[in-house]
Amino acid sequence: MAYFIDVILPIPLQKLFTYSITDAESGFLAPGMRVAVPFGKSKIYTGIVYNIHSDAPQVYEAKEIHQILDETPIVNSKQLLLWEWIASYYMCTLGDVMKAALPNAFILESETIIILNTKIQLNDSDLKDDEFLVYEALQYQSSLKIHDIANILDKKNVLPVIKRLIEKEAIVIEEEIYEKYKPKLVRYVKLHARYSSEKALQRLLEELKRAPKQSQVILTLFSVSAKTKKPVKVSDLSHESEASSAIIKSLIDKDILEEYYIQTDRVQYSGESNESLKVLNEFQEKALNGINTSFKTHSVTLLHGVTSSGKTEIYVKLIEEILAKGCQVLYLLPEIALTTQLVSRLQNYFGEQVAVFHSKYSSQERVEVWNQVLDNSVKAKIVLGARSSIFLPFNNLGLIIVDEEHEQSFKQFDPAPRYHARDTAIVLANIHNAKTLLGSATPSLESYFNAKQQKYGLVEINTRYNSVLMPDIELVDIKDKHKRKLMKGHFSDRLIEEMTNALKDGNQIILFQNRRGFSPIVECNTCGNSPQCPNCDVSLTYHQYKDQLRCHYCGYHMVMIKNCLACGSVELDSKGFGTEQIEAEVKVLFPNNKVARMDLDTTRGKYGYEKIITAFEQQEVDILVGTQMLTKGLDFRNVKLVGIMNADNMLNFPDFRAHERSFQLMLQVSGRAGRTDTRGKVLIQTYNPNHNILQQVSTHDFDGMYNEQMNERHNYKYPPVYKQIKITLKHKDYLKVDAGSLWLAKSLRQVFKEGILGPESPPIARIRNQFHKNILIKIPKKQSLSRTKEAIIKINNSFLSIKEFRSVRVILNVDNF
Repeated sequence: MAYFIDVILPIPLQKLFTYSITDAESGFLAPGMRVAVPFGKSKIYTGIVYNIHSDAPQVYEAKEIHQILDETPIVNSKQLLLWEWIASYYMCTLGDVMKAALPNAFILESETIIILNTKIQLNDSDLKDDEFLVYEALQYQSSLKIHDIANILDKKNVLPVIKRLIEKEAIVIEEEIYEKYKPKLVRYVKLHARYSSEKALQRLLEELKRAPKQSQVILTLFSVSAKTKKPVKVSDLSHESEASSAIIKSLIDKDILEEYYIQTDRVQYSGESNESLKVLNEFQEKALNGINTSFKTHSVTLLHGVTSSGKTEIYVKLIEEILAKGCQVLYLLPEIALTTQLVSRLQNYFGEQVAVFHSKYSSQERVEVWNQVLDNSVKAKIVLGARSSIFLPFNNLGLIIVDEEHEQSFKQFDPAPRYHARDTAIVLANIHNAKTLLGSATPSLESYFNAKQQKYGLVEINTRYNSVLMPDIELVDIKDKHKRKLMKGHFSDRLIEEMTNALKDGNQIILFQNRRGFSPIVECNTCGNSPQCPNCDVSLTYHQYKDQLRCHYCGYHMVMIKNCLACGSVELDSKGFGTEQIEAEVKVLFPNNKVARMDLDTTRGKYGYEKIITAFEQQEVDILVGTQMLTKGLDFRNVKLVGIMNADNMLNFPDFRAHERSFQLMLQVSGRAGRTDTRGKVLIQTYNPNHNILQQVSTHDFDGMYNEQMNERHNYKYPPVYKQIKITLKHKDYLKVDAGSLWLAKSLRQVFKEGILGPESPPIARIRNQFHKNILIKIPKKQSLSRTKEAIIKINNSFLSIKEFRSVRVILNVDNF
């Protein structure tokens, strides 16, 4: 009897491909194992076995597989169910989902590039003959492709050899070379915990009378820490007390002083050594009970707690309950920046049970986490990660927490699958019969709407931890300030005054500007020309620190021009402002304070975020200027003032969610202020202080915003009242895109009588030399979603069968917001 397997290949194919296997292989193979298979004329791919059967394919002769790569499945049956749901809901193929889900090291293909691992010296005797041939070839050549290796070894299937070499760490796969930054460790000292009482201190100073230099060091430590209220560096201490490092070392050896390094253990000002679980206050207790009650009737619960109400503490309690049952927990975060801060908090509670998974990790690290989750190992009971971690092979999931669930970063835009991690997480939890908790201070309208419709449970916390008041939000009218000549650069007199006061009290400041670079437009004062990107329809942004003009869409860059490219005039003026310019202005206004900037340009490396966040937490930086990265639920203890440099460019963005997004962003930024005991202050600079959204932000009126926005969504038929699918067409020839989009829209209108908008060019009509056209499909609640999608796919297939449209790229984006 002949046996066959259907294989998922990491390429966008509509159907699965069938291969033939032998009797013995059919007994050994199981769905979820990797196999190396030939595809096309000469390509080899790594595929995943989907199922095993005995029906030969009708249309083509099934080829044989090359090799089985695993002994046990690396993808489990529940994951395959999730993959199918993603492929059908988000209108993509299983191959797309597979490519997104598996770490790159799992998917070898004939085009993969292999290079030598220079960090490790291997003995030739450790290698088998064929491995040695590859290893030796790499000594002479910087890199090899897999089909080159096939020629060297003179055999078709070389994937097992490569797999063995990767396991021996002799070679690395080219795509994943990340900078291996070794964090700089700064030595700090503090007085040993046992001298915290008055009596013990007296006794210590008595004992040290005979060692005047040592007692001098202790006294200096007191005066320095009292003066700066910051952790004390060893270097500062020896400089201040004029003691050699040997004296400090002898105090450390005697256990009078304790030394610690910042990178490994973030400073805890609280003074407990290892944190036991915090005791919840009454509001948190009430919320926790509310969540548990709601989980009895709903599988999804929305926790709507104001900023700094202590949501993380509630999550920790819930995680503890789930771990006690022996289940796994997935904790989803929108930003990598947030994971760095949360990891240290969760590790304080749960030790080594926390694993972290996100895209800045190297391939090897990701494979390790994958295997730990697959084996249900103790080291990965809690997985903390960005959106890609929903693809991990959980086998016993008990709870998914989606923190900051309103964040747009949970949605993947390119490449396919264009999934939304929050919605996918709810489905994943459903497959596992687990619960989902969505947490946010400013929930998205969809989630709040679902909670109001009783689809989700809803639990609210309306007071901040320690009963600190919500920050005081003041709107500054910069139109008026400009008239009265009270602006210095982009800073109003009110903002400068508040900043001066905050710095005088030893507090920190966050300034928010939602645009990186120095200025978005450089314009010639003589002829009005401004340098444009040759590949996109946008002007180039000036970046001062590299003295470059850069395009933020395709990455094109050129040296900053000295005279106008059109008329040759030297009078160039920059319009608008980004984070770099704010940083430069702050340095001029407050020359004695340390300023740092946090945006895409400064956080490129794996530890980029950590360096900046740590420096800010340690209070080495007084003023932090940043883009929306700053808004994502970070917890800084000492920030008293937040300045929003310009609220208008967010509000006037051409998008149906602009108002909701601006409200969320501003409330989140202001939530960074005053998180300990005194009330924070927020200044929002705007040309239009009477704008409804700004008024709602200043009074923290979420319900007002929700009702007003829902009203508009009802009237204009937008989500969450209607579903939405966006079709984007791309091609380098404008006429083709134009003709194609008109044909597509006309066909859609024939099937769906209403609810088709477009085709329309987006605000930036050309990106990377590709012209774009958008068509928007609005689907009412009573129209069947699956039937609608079938119709769209049918129309799309007939579109692609027309010869002149074949080269046009069509992108289907479900829930594109």
